[in-house]
Amino acid sequence: MRKSGIQYSIVVPVYNEELVIGETYKRLKKVMDSTEETYEIIFVNDGSKDGTVEIAKTICDMDSNIKLLSFSRNFGHQLAISAGMDNSSGNAVVVIDADLQDPPEVILKMIEKWKEGYDVVYGKRAKRNGETFFKKFTAKAFYRILKSMTDIDIPVDTGDFRLIDRKVCDKLKSLPEHNRYVRGLVSWVGYKQIGVEFIRKERFAGETKYPLKKMIKFASDGIASFSYKPLKFANYVGGTISAFSVLFAIIEIFKGIFTKSGISGMSLVIDLIFFLIGGLFITLGIMGEYLSRMADEAKGRPLYIIGEKAGFEDENKMLIRKI
Repeated sequence: MRKSGIQYSIVVPVYNEELVIGETYKRLKKVMDSTEETYEIIFVNDGSKDGTVEIAKTICDMDSNIKLLSFSRNFGHQLAISAGMDNSSGNAVVVIDADLQDPPEVILKMIEKWKEGYDVVYGKRAKRNGETFFKKFTAKAFYRILKSMTDIDIPVDTGDFRLIDRKVCDKLKSLPEHNRYVRGLVSWVGYKQIGVEFIRKERFAGETKYPLKKMIKFASDGIASFSYKPLKFANYVGGTISAFSVLFAIIEIFKGIFTKSGISGMSLVIDLIFFLIGGLFITLGIMGEYLSRMADEAKGRPLYIIGEKAGFEDENKMLIRKI
């Protein structure tokens, strides 16, 4: 395992978090100072349009432990996490969101487990405060659907809040996916993993950065990245259509034999056409999800572009994550 002079790297993706980034820094600094070990906090700006970058730069000027990576545009939360891990130096890397829903104080429990010999320590949400019933229900359903569809053991009720050992981080850096589902990739690489339960808090300030549209995209990435079962859905649709076709035919034949209405071929044809069209479009849509992701990989574009850095030795150098 590569040893660094920095013991812990804290990766914090931020997007329009001017109302909370100051408090996030204070809480993280208090926790990390209490370890009496070396650390760095890396804020990754994912194309913020408010005053987040200016506040982060001010913090960097005040504290040599703080670093800033700023994307050239918005590349997305999962790529912000990836950029932070790619540019981290710590022997252990912690990923935590800036909204303080995941309490920084839990990091100390994660460190304890890491020192016991675990390579990955993930935060497991025992309770979720400050979230709507719809958000809780859909999240719970998604985690369990994903678990049932993949052979990879992805823990349920977990987010990206976790500590990973340096060797795990280095393995993750070698994975080329563009449509990344980081928590799934962490499970895929394996190693010795354990969870730490905590109560998720209400957001400290600001608004959620995961509206319904992004939640659907995020769920699609998770399923498409770790399960091929949806592609097999076409077989089930075809089998179901065939079964209904036979059933409808039998019903119409019996109606013609035992009633005076006769065989209504037109209604049978119309029903089957609509049923077939619906199944066809569902199947094409699922295939399209996979094909679009294959196209992203085939283009060979970089995962992200860092336009500005602060707190690093090569601050003025533009970085591109290449595979």
